[in-house]
Amino acid sequence: MEERGIRINKYLSECGFCSRREADKLLEQGRITINGKIPELGTKVEPGDEVVVNGKTITNNQKEHLYLAFNKPVGIECTTNQKTKDNIIDFIAYPERIFPIGRLDKASEGLIFMTNDGDIVNKILRARNNHEKEYIVTVDKPITDEFIQRMGDGLPILDTITRKCSVARISNTVFKIVLTQGLNRQIRRMCDYLGYDVLALKRIRIINISLDVPVGKYRHLTSEEIKQLNELIAPSSKTEEASIPKGVKTNYGSRNYDKRNR
Repeated sequence: MEERGIRINKYLSECGFCSRREADKLLEQGRITINGKIPELGTKVEPGDEVVVNGKTITNNQKEHLYLAFNKPVGIECTTNQKTKDNIIDFIAYPERIFPIGRLDKASEGLIFMTNDGDIVNKILRARNNHEKEYIVTVDKPITDEFIQRMGDGLPILDTITRKCSVARISNTVFKIVLTQGLNRQIRRMCDYLGYDVLALKRIRIINISLDVPVGKYRHLTSEEIKQLNELIAPSSKTEEASIPKGVKTNYGSRNYDKRNR
């Protein structure tokens, strides 16, 4: 721990307990205490302080960070709440505490990262850093040229216009799409706007990591993959941080410029 103390959300992320965003939610719910008192957002943990979450003392043992590429099956919920049926934590049953980076809908399958590094969660999930995520989508009727064009040009959903993106037909009812944003159920909403129902949705890539494990299985990212991933997310994270005005609160910590649900 730093000598002058660190913010409680960063402390919990460094402990591998949860991401900074989850820590802020725990703070708002009054489920964290420091030395027996409920802290405010931004409170710092000093050397010797006792941090308790849900009645359990949390210590910073500086464990090695873990990064997993998991192929989520349909029907699994991307939540750390183990009271939720079919949650991702119980399904993986990893021997150490880990949590998902972002989410995939219950009805969707494919690549999702799992980690105990709260800082990398914060960097990857920033909405303005244009990180690519690639999907294979099956719809209920033949795909037209107009469908491909309109999906790629942007559509009005959730009180905004989706960013332009790369869309390509694979077969009569299957297409590939690469997004650089993560609006709530974005692909399903875009298809619905054009009168199509999504029958299957699979994420096959996040930034530089492609899906290469069977459904329901995971693998550890290699040191080279982690190095490249950190290099790719670092520039955009710094750019966005500098662009956010002081005092603007965020869902990812002390500042949150984009409050849209992923």
